[in-house]
Amino acid sequence: MFNRRAKSFVTIMVVVAISALLLRLGLHRIIIYRIQQNQLLAQVNLKLFSTAMENYAKDNKNTYPANVDLLTKANPVYLEKDYLAAPAVGGYEYDCQRLDAAGYSCTASPVNCQFSGKMVYAVSTGGLIMAENCDKSKLGN
Repeated sequence: MFNRRAKSFVTIMVVVAISALLLRLGLHRIIIYRIQQNQLLAQVNLKLFSTAMENYAKDNKNTYPANVDLLTKANPVYLEKDYLAAPAVGGYEYDCQRLDAAGYSCTASPVNCQFSGKMVYAVSTGGLIMAENCDKSKLGN
């Protein structure tokens, strides 16, 4: 009877260990997938912002807007959402270090480096998006 209980205990421990391993691997894949989704969304949002800025400049004698309200409240609307005013969108925070009539320079930084995103994205006048690892970036967390 003792031997039977010992085998049952060992079996339960093996099942728990295998379950824990599978759960860990599953959670790891989910986290990686979520980070990739956040990064893709940040790139798309920066591209939307840049396109809105470039379209506004094209329609206004190569003069860029001095604030995002000119993009979101214009007729026609150039940008549906003010990403700079939102606290965080998809794990990323948006900021513009330069936003004036001559051009712009904006970034998308992960709220929590390595957990909500691994890259800091930057876009400037002309629409070129650059990426840098948030660990190495001076802009990252």
